[in-house]
Amino acid sequence: MNINVKKVNENAKLPFRATEGSAGADLFACLDNDIVINPNERIMIPTGIAIELLYSGAGAFIFPRSSVSSRYGVSLANCVGVIDSDYRGEILVPLINHSDEPFTVHNGDRIAQIVIMPVIPADFVETEELSRTARGVGGFGSTGR
Repeated sequence: MNINVKKVNENAKLPFRATEGSAGADLFACLDNDIVINPNERIMIPTGIAIELLYSGAGAFIFPRSSVSSRYGVSLANCVGVIDSDYRGEILVPLINHSDEPFTVHNGDRIAQIVIMPVIPADFVETEELSRTARGVGGFGSTGR
């Protein structure tokens, strides 16, 4: 599947998959100057790109890079970002620093990964009853450890 990518900043890097088996493609910070994210601080990091999903049955999902999260405690502030097929603006990555140390983002750093996945559009219909299941209304922890 081809994804059209527009550079909104001439210094932007296009996403790419590091290996043939990579599920996600790396997203890169596109910065004029380094950005320091202090402990417990959230900052939007520009990527310098916008995308066009040519198929409305797909969405682009932004996930943290596991190495950045596990090594430095820096992750996505929104856990997973959702880019709708009709969005055409710049992709911004909201990073949060969960560590006790400042974290510096440099231009060109790999800051997140983007995964294209199918989306099933749904219409939500109000009803008085839902079908019964073995689990029923049992919530968190109701199925045991």
